[in-house]
Amino acid sequence: MEHRKRPEYVLEVLADPTCVKDIVRGILHTIFFHRYFPSMRPSSLEVLDLTLPVVADPELETLIETRVGQLVRQLSSTSSPSGGSRGELGVRFFEKRRRKASGLGGWLTGTGRSEEEICWEVWKLKITLTTPRTETGKACPPSDTGQYADLLRERMTLLRAEAPALQKTAMTIVKIVNRDKDHIPPITTSETNPFPYEILLNPRAEYDGKSIGFFS
Repeated sequence: MEHRKRPEYVLEVLADPTCVKDIVRGILHTIFFHRYFPSMRPSSLEVLDLTLPVVADPELETLIETRVGQLVRQLSSTSSPSGGSRGELGVRFFEKRRRKASGLGGWLTGTGRSEEEICWEVWKLKITLTTPRTETGKACPPSDTGQYADLLRERMTLLRAEAPALQKTAMTIVKIVNRDKDHIPPITTSETNPFPYEILLNPRAEYDGKSIGFFS
């Protein structure tokens, strides 16, 4: 089979602490909606007044919830009054290929008939937590109404900016999947999901796209 170049797509995500979980969930489901090829029951979720698609697969939903929860805990544990806490999620899709035999010995030992899984697409979500400049991480004193009002105004400004940013990210995903199709492997199995996948928290940068021996 001809070698196909594996594309990598990077999505920059800015999110307020109160919305980061829903925003990241929405982006992940949007990616998988366009890369999950079995038939599925239509479903959706509302994030910041935007309707985003959902892949109603229990195994995938559990994995997304687990990884997003890990990300939120990491961002919370490293947050500071000045904001800027960062994290990354990586999504990788694989195809199954029959491993080539390594001479007669491979066939005798059975390794010549085993399968390997090759990564054919990578998405990277780089998430930055945004925090109002007037927020100190502590509750504002009831008497300090001016500071409290400034905090509310800044938070509302952040929230208003997040909806169009999320919409832009969703449209970017749609544009990419409609534009880049030649690298998608042929479906050669009758399995429910022909392409294994994984979602990783803070994936290693040195990953070279070759087959690996662990999956989420």
